[in-house]
Amino acid sequence: QVQLVESGGGLVQHGGSLRLSCAASGNTNTMHVMGWYRQAPGRERELVAIITRGGTTTYPDSMKGRFAISGNNDNTMLYLQMNSLKVEDTATYYCNGRISLFGKITDYWGQGTQVTVSS
Repeated sequence: QVQLVESGGGLVQHGGSLRLSCAASGNTNTMHVMGWYRQAPGRERELVAIITRGGTTTYPDSMKGRFAISGNNDNTMLYLQMNSLKVEDTATYYCNGRISLFGKITDYWGQGTQVTVSS
């Protein structure tokens, strides 16, 4: 089992920055990938960024340039630096941890942290 708790969300003006944090506990060494996802009202949850245990990061094209994911070596903390925020970045941001074991994938999610960007 893995527990994930996000923090750092809030209200920010267009063009501002925020840094989200995710504290992980439990069997954190079993996670091989961690990531950030977001979901806006009326929209599906979408990938923001992922990072592997080896430190390889992946961003969808739409997220490249303004977002940066990072974490510590023991998978207990995950961060998302968000710069040049836009109104359309308003969403609930979720921390994700993925375990792949014997061909079975298990996803763990935090409760989410709200980010609101004002114009």
